Order: sequence, then C-alpha cells, then structure tokens
Amino acid sequence: MQTQADIGGTDNGGLHRLTLSDTDKEVRDWFLNAMEDAGLETRIDEMGNMFGRRSGTDPSADPVLLGSHLDSQPYGGIYDGALGVIAALELVRTLNDEGIETSHPIEIVNWTNEEGSRFQPAMQGSGVWTGELDLETEYDKTDTDGDRLEDELERIGYKGDVPAEPTTEYDASLELHIEQGPKLENNGKDVGVVTGVVGLTWGAVTFHGAAEHTGTTPMHDRQDALVAAADFITTVRRLGGVLGKETVASVGYADVSPNSINIVPEEVTVTWGIRDPSDDVVEEGRERVLEEAAAIADREGVDYEWEDRARSSSIRFPERPVSAIRDAARTLEYDSMEVFSGAVHDAAKVGRVCDTAMVFAVSEDGKSHTEDEYTSWDDCYSTANTLANAALDLAE
Repeated sequence: MQTQADIGGTDNGGLHRLTLSDTDKEVRDWFLNAMEDAGLETRIDEMGNMFGRRSGTDPSADPVLLGSHLDSQPYGGIYDGALGVIAALELVRTLNDEGIETSHPIEIVNWTNEEGSRFQPAMQGSGVWTGELDLETEYDKTDTDGDRLEDELERIGYKGDVPAEPTTEYDASLELHIEQGPKLENNGKDVGVVTGVVGLTWGAVTFHGAAEHTGTTPMHDRQDALVAAADFITTVRRLGGVLGKETVASVGYADVSPNSINIVPEEVTVTWGIRDPSDDVVEEGRERVLEEAAAIADREGVDYEWEDRARSSSIRFPERPVSAIRDAARTLEYDSMEVFSGAVHDAAKVGRVCDTAMVFAVSEDGKSHTEDEYTSWDDCYSTANTLANAALDLAE
C-alpha cells in the first residue's frame, strides 16, 4: 500500500492523484510493471483501463475479474480504490509464491476515472467498457482547464489499442473497497458483505444574473446569481430529508463569477447529486431539483440553465458471488454483516456484464474522500483475505 500511496501523496498523509494526471501516469507505470513482474498477460484498452491475466488450467473456463481504481479525489485518502487494486495484485503474487493453480483465469484491473472529479461522469472507464457510455462522447469530455480526456490519455501514454469492451465472457467479478461510511465500525464488524449499490444522478445548474456595483445598486434592483445559488443549495440539502429514508442529496462544487467582494455575482454554477437504493426515488429527486431551480430563478429574477452530468442505476448483486464472500468471511471466522453501498463503484457497472459482488473494509469514523481516511492494517488484511478466499472459490 505504501509504495502506491507515495505517488501523489500529500503532506497530511492523503492522496492527490487525479485521473490522467502526471501522478496517475506514475502509478499506472508502477502497476503495469508490477503486473508484468507477476507474470501476467497485460493489456490496456482505448479508455486506459488496465488488465492483467493469470492463466487457468481450463482453457474453456471464463475468467474471474478482481480490482478497483487507482485515481483519487482532490486531497483524498490512500485507501479509496487503491486497496482493492493492491489486494487483487497481492492475491496473484501469493498464488505464484505458493504454486497454486486455478481452473479459471484470474484477471486484475485498474479502471480509468472511477472518481469523476476531473472529468464527469464517475466510473467512466468501466461505463464505456460495459457499453453504458459511448467511447467517442467520453473522449470529448473536458476538465475545468479545457483539456480533453482523449488528449490526456494520449499525453500520459495510456490510450491503448484494445477495444474498450469485454474481450471474453466473464464468470464473475469481485471488488474490494473501503466502506466509506460508519456502519461496519458502529456495529463492531470486521467485513462488509455488499448486496448492492445505490442509484445516483448528478447534474449542474448555472444561474445567470447581472454584475453590478455592490455599493450603489439598490437591493430591490439586483439580479444576484449567488443568492439564487445559495437558495438552491439549501433546497437540495432539504431534499435529502424528505424524498426517502435513505436518500442523500448534496451540492459539492460552486463556481462564482466575477467572484469579487465588490461585484454582485453575475454567474454561478453549482453541481448537485442525489442517491438512493430506489431508482424511482432518484428520478423523483432529479425532477424536484429541476423544478426548484426554475422556481428559484423566477423568484430571484435571474435566468438559469441545467445539464445532466451522470446517471447510474441501482443494482442488487446476485446470490452466487455474494455467497462466496459471505462463506469466505464465515470460514475465516470474521464477523461480517450485509450492507447496501451508499457510494457508487465500478462494480455497479461491471454487474451489467457478469455476476458481481463487493467486499467492504471498515472505514474509521466513516471518513473517506478526505486526507483523514483510514483503515487499519488488520482490517485491510481481513478483507483482502476474504476477497482472496471468495475469488478462489469462484475460480476453483
């Protein structure tokens, strides 16, 4: 864990490794070398997704896929995503060291842009790979500096020539990830057996007002885009408490222009997101957000425009891989519990292609997407051990 954590590591022990950045290239180089050193057959697809295959003894058997992502949030933690990639790599190394063969091939993967911080949407690499997202459309996405995703893939040398789609049928897929919430710790559990992932919708609203002098423009004559945005932000916050028992709703980004203490804000863009296990609730939330944006713009005398940024349907994992994880935890005598993921993961995309499930590790104090993110070594080990045993069960 520490080797990869040093790449893009922050002074406060966190990680700043945005997708397709120079530090992302560096950690990709490290991972590619590690896969080759482990004797894996490697390939990189058109979206930069990185795969390494360990052959099985049965040429007709479909592979079992393991892995997660190596990109991070801005000033995030060192465990988010990376723990799942490292655990998959360590399983392969252990099988090699012990001379253990499996009937099914085992593949490990690093998905491109799971986080969705620099480019939207999140789970971009796995979304293209599963056919949910269009390759050319995603190539043309830009970050806040105007850099195109395709250009950045080429710049760092990770636009592969393999089609971004499954190259074979897959028997199953497992992803290890930190919980990113407090349920396991609050219940005194060692391992989370994940039964599904919530649905999600992301979008952005831009309010257009008029720039004016803050000292000379009467209050009743103002078209203040920031006041509209502030109203919108608190409205989204309240939606999380009224749509459903498990609904969460947030605004995580704001861009104010001209952003001066002495000018009434002319233009403000904010992003919003809603999550819930029910896709119907997620869609209702999206409609409510748009209705509220229109009402707020009218009330404040400003114009507005909106765009959808991402949509991911909820998924309930099938029993076969879930049972493999549950049985592995029981055999290893870890205290486990079933949880439904409130964070969205690549597994939610991969689950459209093959039987998929997840293992959760304890997140201390439930913290994630922050430099304070922490999972103890014991919890890393117990979940990696659970993943390994479940994978061996599936791969025979």
